[in-house]
Amino acid sequence: MLKGIDPLLNAEVLHALAAMGHGDDLIIADTNFPADSVARKTVVGRPLRIDAPAPVVVRAVLSLYPLDSFVDDAAARMEIVGKPGEIAPVQHEVQKEIDAAEGRHWPMIGIERFAFYERAKNAYCVIQTDERRFYGCFAFRKGVIPPAD
Repeated sequence: MLKGIDPLLNAEVLHALAAMGHGDDLIIADTNFPADSVARKTVVGRPLRIDAPAPVVVRAVLSLYPLDSFVDDAAARMEIVGKPGEIAPVQHEVQKEIDAAEGRHWPMIGIERFAFYERAKNAYCVIQTDERRFYGCFAFRKGVIPPAD
């Protein structure tokens, strides 16, 4: 345990978050996501785990992880197959966590399921959660932390 760091963020996850650079992608995936096979293609090469619901994991991660303000797709969700404009309840909950972490509304784009898998294969790492609701899969592009004033 460390002061000021969410206890859900285990050593493996903290190492990955710290090692990532500007523009690297992080995937937070539900329990049905093919995390093992997809993560083998990432920089880390294996899935990391946080056994909590996706919104709780997103809250913990975004307490440390800056989103990329230079791109429009820094926060993304997997689209519902056949209903790309529909937002699943878990996605609404994650949107609230993103907005809270950023202190303003930060739009989350939709990505078609197979395009999401491709983005995930090119990510730095995949964190699999114990989220059982469908479409609890998200991509976050790392931003920068500005110099101190």
